[in-house]
Amino acid sequence: MKKIGLVGGTGPESTLMYYKELNGRIDALTRSAEMPDLAIESVNFRRAWELVSSGNYEALAGYLAEKIENLSRSGCEVISLTAATMHVVYDELVRKTGVRLVSIPESVCAESRARGYRKVGLLGTIFTMEQDFMKKDFVRAGMEVVVPGKADRELIARRILEELELGIVKEETREEFTRIIREMRDEQGIQAVILGCTELPLLLNPGNCPVDCLDSVEIHMQSLIHLAMA
Repeated sequence: MKKIGLVGGTGPESTLMYYKELNGRIDALTRSAEMPDLAIESVNFRRAWELVSSGNYEALAGYLAEKIENLSRSGCEVISLTAATMHVVYDELVRKTGVRLVSIPESVCAESRARGYRKVGLLGTIFTMEQDFMKKDFVRAGMEVVVPGKADRELIARRILEELELGIVKEETREEFTRIIREMRDEQGIQAVILGCTELPLLLNPGNCPVDCLDSVEIHMQSLIHLAMA
């Protein structure tokens, strides 16, 4: 079993999900024979978010690279960020550290291809929806990625930052998000929606989503488990 390393804290709620699920699932898969050696380097969420918000990607990459190098030095062989937004500096992190991180966008794209989707919607932080880092793997694979209109993007971003990142889940917010997804389905023809922020599974799941749900946390964890147990 390879040691897993997570760069956590962005945000705390999704980091808790990763820790609990990776332990529980590997324990079940090994029939209670093993749980993973797992290390977490938790970043200061407020600092990381300020660096993203101000576009100071050089400083962000330097900050996250320190965390990745600490994990590597501690013997972690399977290392990943636990936030889609932080993948905005993914290429720079790989260059700086020499560590091949387990990418959330790559994992979700591979699953989308396996399911045969041609056009998918993307929800996430404002940076995830408006920049290309979560989309480029899909475009290279011949898929179209669409995002909500500006007002809805801003609403989604506020709800993530002010509610979900703090572990607050409101039914009225769920209704807002499902309304947005229905409109993307009916007006833009999406076949599925990417939950491109690792806190979104707190709100949406295959049971309440109007279209097929690409849960980035679920898909990413399956990749981590596969690599750790290989």
